[in-house]
Amino acid sequence: MVKIDKEKCLGCGLCAAICNEVFEMDEENKASVKSQKSLPCVKEAIKECPVDAISE
Repeated sequence: MVKIDKEKCLGCGLCAAICNEVFEMDEENKASVKSQKSLPCVKEAIKECPVDAISE
């Protein structure tokens, strides 16, 4: 299950850019999970998050 720590999230949008089938930006400009899909891009987004706010 993909989770985002909203306290850590900077709102950079990198995860949504890397994997827009799973991540989107919410009304507070923070990342949110829109779909729990097991896609290779999820691991890439976790790896690339500059503040390690995404986990599985």
